[in-house]
Amino acid sequence: MNNPLDHLPTESVRPGLEDLDTRTPGEIARLILEAEHAATAAMAQAAPALAAAVDAVAARMLQGGRLFTLGAGTPGRLAVLDAAELGPTFSAPPTLVIPILAGGPAAMLHATEGAEDDTTAAATTLDAHRLTPTDSVVGITASGRTPFVVAGLRHARTRGALTIAIVNVPGSPLAAAADMTVEILTGPEVIAGSTRLTAGTAQKIALNALSTACMVALGKTYGARMVDVRATNEKLRRRALRTLCEVAGVPEPQAAQALAAANGAVKTALVMLLANLDAPTATARLAAAQGRVRAAIAP
Repeated sequence: MNNPLDHLPTESVRPGLEDLDTRTPGEIARLILEAEHAATAAMAQAAPALAAAVDAVAARMLQGGRLFTLGAGTPGRLAVLDAAELGPTFSAPPTLVIPILAGGPAAMLHATEGAEDDTTAAATTLDAHRLTPTDSVVGITASGRTPFVVAGLRHARTRGALTIAIVNVPGSPLAAAADMTVEILTGPEVIAGSTRLTAGTAQKIALNALSTACMVALGKTYGARMVDVRATNEKLRRRALRTLCEVAGVPEPQAAQALAAANGAVKTALVMLLANLDAPTATARLAAAQGRVRAAIAP
């Protein structure tokens, strides 16, 4: 039992669960829900480190940098999910936040456990994207030891990119390979080693905070409202109209007219309504303001 993996907190057995297999499904579900509170507590402890990492990533994105994420298994799939949602929510181009999953796209649906031991794949993919010093690379792994992620982050650092480790254990090899580290110490799982549970919840929270804060920094919201949303279904179309009506204080027909004139661009329609502009002028104002509504409507 001298392998470092044997002594990780995430591989340990949570005390008092020696009889877990004798409990009812309902009891087990309650235990899992109770354990999820650990993710919230761990996130509170990690908040300063995460905030510092987000500030660093956002600063680079404002200079034109991209955000890459490296992960295998659950962390990698969570990163793919997070990136996929940034397009419809914030009109983020697919080249802005780029998830790199061990095993490639097929690993989203089918486990490819051996892929996490590949120490060259992440570096090869990063090189294919022509990594630059304005880019940021975030490696995510519960154990902090996943070879795919550790090797990829080390390679990114040699290319001058900002490197950030998000891990669920202290003092990991991934942390040693990174410029900045966010340690979210969630401890033992209800099922020992099943880090898709509490560790996965914490990783999802961290990814949400990172990507959302960066999108706000890039001017994708006005206040707490998404104004760069792609209104591609009925729910989002209603949200777009509701946002225009409530923020600009106009009736729905006027909001709909502005949205149509702006070719469905909520941000442009909002600037039109708030600053009493036509669509071309509102578009030009937004371009000059780097896409920020508040700056575009300033006198």
